[in-house]
Amino acid sequence: MAGAWLLGDQAGADAAQAPPRAVLVAVREAETAGAPGTELSLAELRRLADTDGLEVVDAVVQARGRPDPATYVGSGKAEELATAAREADADLVIADGELSPRQARTLEERVGVRVVDRTALILDIFAGHARSSEGRLQVELAQIAYQLPRLRGEGEALSRVGGGRVAGGAGIGVRGPGEMRLETQRRKLRRRAGALRQRVAELARRRERTRVRRAHNRVPSVAIIGYTNAGKSALLNRLSGARVVSADVLFATLDPTVRRISTDGAVFTVADTVGFVRHLPHQLVDAFGSTLEEVGRADLALHVVDASAPDALDQITTVHGVLHEIGAGEVPELLVLNKTDVAPPDWVTALCRAHPDAVPVSALTGDGVDRLRSRLTDWARQRDE
Repeated sequence: MAGAWLLGDQAGADAAQAPPRAVLVAVREAETAGAPGTELSLAELRRLADTDGLEVVDAVVQARGRPDPATYVGSGKAEELATAAREADADLVIADGELSPRQARTLEERVGVRVVDRTALILDIFAGHARSSEGRLQVELAQIAYQLPRLRGEGEALSRVGGGRVAGGAGIGVRGPGEMRLETQRRKLRRRAGALRQRVAELARRRERTRVRRAHNRVPSVAIIGYTNAGKSALLNRLSGARVVSADVLFATLDPTVRRISTDGAVFTVADTVGFVRHLPHQLVDAFGSTLEEVGRADLALHVVDASAPDALDQITTVHGVLHEIGAGEVPELLVLNKTDVAPPDWVTALCRAHPDAVPVSALTGDGVDRLRSRLTDWARQRDE
């Protein structure tokens, strides 16, 4: 269920009785507004909203060269969006992109309901799914990074400039109560962020000591990576017998899980990591840097792909982009084509042609998992030679 951080306190309270209703909005270049990529991106945004407990009631797409710097969409489309939100009795509007503070504020004034962007939605999902203390710390750190530039006063009652008799008659240009309150909020958030970074750094040092012990014992490490909902946790459960949460929702698991696997005389560790997604918020990449280091320091990246997804090749590209962003682009990779039990056979065949070394599997049925385990065993043995 979407939290008060996303919806605001009142909307969050109302959400206890019924799912909050959301209208999606996207801006696409004219020549791509009706392209498959646009539909896939909106479909993913819809799934993100569904994962966060929202009910999507409408979607508005505008074809234009670039987002309007003031309102994200043009004036006419903003009016259309306001009408759609009003007729659907929507609680909020979600933009399929990251809004600047000015865009969010102005569009909210035009539409008349809360306006958030894809980044805020993903952060809200992460806040609801983080289970470990480190995961919760990292999510809070990412939320603070997102909130700081978006703090603003509470309407005209909190004037940003004091003059005349304001502030004891100190004169024009003296900070008013709005600005003083904003600065107090910023200082509190910055202090909190500093404390969070210290705690995350300490946890990262502990994890580093664990890595050093594994390296000293010469235990090869495998990091399971991939697009969110590709079936990474389900595959880890198949390989290791672990009981990692596995569900058909985006970002079902956030906290890294490491399992030791021993098979046919070969020993290696397998770590499940956070899933990737289009336009993964940079605040999350920064905050989860210590966790994503599991990938950069791994001996092998087990890249799990949802073979049933129509944009599987695009998802592979997205994951590779994030890997390069976190400095893990050079880690050796083994591609795993998951969900072959539901993927059209010709799609699997095409993916295998594009990636001849990939291993087709179904984490759900177990089909192909023995072959994958054999590949990993051979790899681990070669590492020990």
